[in-house]
Amino acid sequence: MASPSKAGAALAALREDLTGDVFAPDDPGYDEARTVFNAMIDRRPAVIAQCVDEDDVVRAVRFGRDLDLPIAVRGGGHSVAGMAVNDGGLVVDLRHMRAVVVNPAAEAARVAGGATMSDLDRACEPHHLATTGGRASTTGVGGFVLGGGSGWLDRWCGLAVDNLLGVELVTADGERVHASADEHPDLFWALHGGGGNFGIATAITLKLHQLPEFSIALLLYLPEFGPEVARTFRDVIAVGPDEVSGGVLYFTAPPEEFVPPHMVGTLACGALVTYVGGEADLRKLAEPLLALPHETEIVGTMPYADVQCMIDDPPGMRNYWSAEYVTGAPDDFLDVFCARADSLPVPTGTQHLLLPLGGAIAEGSHAFPVPYRDASWAVHPFGIWEDPADDERCVQWVRSVRADVRPWSTGAVYLNFIGDEGTDRVVAGVGTENTRRLAEVKHLYDPENVFRFNHNIKPA
Repeated sequence: MASPSKAGAALAALREDLTGDVFAPDDPGYDEARTVFNAMIDRRPAVIAQCVDEDDVVRAVRFGRDLDLPIAVRGGGHSVAGMAVNDGGLVVDLRHMRAVVVNPAAEAARVAGGATMSDLDRACEPHHLATTGGRASTTGVGGFVLGGGSGWLDRWCGLAVDNLLGVELVTADGERVHASADEHPDLFWALHGGGGNFGIATAITLKLHQLPEFSIALLLYLPEFGPEVARTFRDVIAVGPDEVSGGVLYFTAPPEEFVPPHMVGTLACGALVTYVGGEADLRKLAEPLLALPHETEIVGTMPYADVQCMIDDPPGMRNYWSAEYVTGAPDDFLDVFCARADSLPVPTGTQHLLLPLGGAIAEGSHAFPVPYRDASWAVHPFGIWEDPADDERCVQWVRSVRADVRPWSTGAVYLNFIGDEGTDRVVAGVGTENTRRLAEVKHLYDPENVFRFNHNIKPA
């Protein structure tokens, strides 16, 4: 570590040189700047550099390297493990870098490193274009894409990395690199699921797809109908086209207008069917679910960007998530999945999700480090609550879900769905052979493992 005098002089110089704001622990606004999505995370960086352009990012990285500070990178701040912040190090905060430039003729978008999913979706909406995005509008695009990227459109147009055209990166040496199929192809491959291990993505270029119409069917059921709902949803996906997706979920029914009063605050089962197309065709696809006894029915066309906001969770909540990717959804598996809902912590924001894969996901390139392509379904226990007194029961419930469905697990996992679960889970998230190759790429671009606040791949 640098001496106090050197550190003080370097911080003063950073404040002078950076176009954006710089926060140290005694500065007004520091606590707000260090707060992330997961309220369980309470870390105190030495310096937070809120960059406004790529030049700022270069300055910040060189500052951190000069003082030998650990460097974390913040985009959306949605990492459930709090990887966007550290203790006693530097946070390179990209939240002011949110520009999205859509090229309708090329059907592509250049997305700045701090943009959220809402920034991308709203920029594409006037052009009737879209690409696979996360299921929450506040998710950061950069971390989402580089981690693989799963959302409502992935069965139709592939994972986010299947739509990755280029990445503008600042390396651990503070150098600018552009990675694409033609430039630094080894690095470009690694960025298809290897996350933030290789540098700071200051901009990402994504392929877009024509999306003239998008429809949803949202149905709420009493929980005792859950097993029948899950089986029916499975069968709808099995016979439906790639344009259909969605999920089955258990949750505490919120006090919203669409929820009947007798369900508020109690365990509910829901089915969400999303469809790239119009309402009439969606109704035909969802007819078996509509035929089951349900308490709420919302069916119709809706702007995709609005759907992306539907299950946004409020900030300031405590979070613990995990996932298992499974080989199929036979009846005995669905029975186990639904039975675990009986112990779901109610009333909290915790959700018990079953999401379909297949389609364009399975058809995408198996060369990329996303080994969960061959799974048929994802189980995503999503613990979210407000009271610290609920920590133990909510965390244990998430772990119990994983244990229940492990007999059907492929062993692979989408790393954006989990927290810090150890090295073995990182390997499960990128693949054993891919881990070796990623470590070699890491050695080329970050041999000292400067960017280690992530699902870390150590340099070979």
